[in-house]
This record gives sequence, structure tokens and C-alpha cells, in this order.
Amino acid sequence: MIQADHLSKCYGDTLAVDDLSFWVGEGEIVGLLGPNGAGKSTTMRILTCFLPATSGTASVAGHDVFTESVAVRRIVGYLPENVPLYSEMRVREYLSYRAKIKGVGRRERTAKIGSAMARCDIGGVAHRVIGQLSKGYRQRVGLADCLIHDPRVLILDEPTVGLDPNQIIAVRSLIKDLSHERTVLLSTHYLGEVEAVCERFLIINEGRLAIEGRLDELRDDTHVELAAVGPVDESRKSLVAIAGVTTVTAEPTGDGGAAYHIGTRSGSDVRQVVFDKMVAGGWKICELHTACRSLEDLFVQVTKDA
Repeated sequence: MIQADHLSKCYGDTLAVDDLSFWVGEGEIVGLLGPNGAGKSTTMRILTCFLPATSGTASVAGHDVFTESVAVRRIVGYLPENVPLYSEMRVREYLSYRAKIKGVGRRERTAKIGSAMARCDIGGVAHRVIGQLSKGYRQRVGLADCLIHDPRVLILDEPTVGLDPNQIIAVRSLIKDLSHERTVLLSTHYLGEVEAVCERFLIINEGRLAIEGRLDELRDDTHVELAAVGPVDESRKSLVAIAGVTTVTAEPTGDGGAAYHIGTRSGSDVRQVVFDKMVAGGWKICELHTACRSLEDLFVQVTKDA
């Protein structure tokens, strides 16, 4: 549904996006992650035809974003990080105006406006002036604007910024619900948001794709955490010899022991064997449990030099 091939974007001597390639399949929710200045917003602006790329190609639903921008805009709902709203207009008035611009017919306009407001929970402020609304409500007005023309693709840049915890939960639920009939690409600084709503993630760093993967595969990437008191080198050798163990790293704790990170093959639960080895060696076990690799760990790993 979304395809980017070798995209690059330069602002003078600054390379904001650097040979970036990725895809998003139909019906997927994909999270676009990266530190500040990584190129997330620039990439989204290219995909939504607000910016031309310096080089490379991109398409949405088979339409080239450079040569078929009108067709792309018709099927994309775009929420920028800073939502541009007409603050002097009332909410329903603004959405009606936007619906006209997006080609929504007069006969279906009222129904689509009502549906978008209901989904974004802004019916109660339909007659309020936008400039008098809180930032959270303005954000939801922008999201309703994205939905007004019933787009097949949603590209959302920080969709929950400025929302309170209850509103964040509601918007996350809405995004998951929308994915049953739409493709969603969203960027966010909240890693928990990606874990809550996305199926796949893309992490970009300094304009390049650092890593991509599926959240379910990341959750399956388990390891064993062990804290034990005893000779570190001897303990490590004993642990490495266990069937199913792939890697062992140890960090001395200052009490005559160490904290061990024990990598294992998929499906291997080595806790009982680790326990038996420690007991047989006469080492004191302070902690022993399995843990999943977190998205936060991965993010820090691939962006730590940014």
C-alpha cells in the first residue's frame, strides 16, 4: 500500500532523509520511530505530497507521490504534528469546509461529518470556536479532518500529542479499529504507543532505516536474567555450556557476584538448568527470571550514537 524506495531529502547541506526504503502492507498499522531530527516528519511529508524528495521514488496504493499527487491526496488522511486549524471557525463549520475541499458530496457530507465527530468524540464541542478549545480537543478535530473523506490510508504524525491519558487510550483504540479497513502509518515518541497499537515498527536514525521488525517477534525474543554471588568467570563458563544457551554476558555487581544476561534459542526455557548449575557450584542466587526484549532496549541500541 505504501512503498518508499531510496528516498533522500536535502535541505541545503543538511541530509534529512538518506536513501530510505520501506513498505507498509494493506491493512497494517506500522509505527515509525526515531530520535528527534531522524527524518520521520520529513518522510511523512514526502509521502503525503507536501514535500518533494531530492531523489528516490514513493507510491501510495500504486500512485506515484510525485506525478500523481492529486490521486494520492484523495486516498490519504494526513495528521501533521502541528495541526493547522482555522481558529476563528467553529468545529462543525470547519469540518464542513474541509469536506467540501476534499470533494465529499453534499448528500453525504452531513453523515460523514457526524461519523468523524462521533469517532473522535468531539460532538460535544461541535459549535465551539476552535481557538477556544484545549490542545487535546484541537488534536481530535485534526484527526476528524483526516477521516472526513473516508481515506484508505492514514498517515499520522504524533497523533496523541497533547492528549490526556483517557484521550490517549481512546485514540489508540480508534486507530486499531480503523486499521480493519485502512492502512495506518504513525510516528510517535511514545514507544508504549507502538507496542499497544502497531503490528510492525520501523526505526530510523539520521535519515536511514536502522532496523525494522514485528512486535510479536520482538516479544518472542526472550532471555534469562540472573543475579548470583560467586566466581564470575567460572559461572559464565558453566552457563555457556548449557544446551539452548547462545550468549552470556556478565556485569559485576560489587558484592562478589554479577548480573548475567543469558541469551537463549527460541523456545528454550533454561531456568531450571541454570538454577541447578548455580546450586551445584555453591553460588548464591539472588534473582532468576525470564524477560522479553523490549522495544525501548532495541531503540536505545540502534540510536545510542545519535
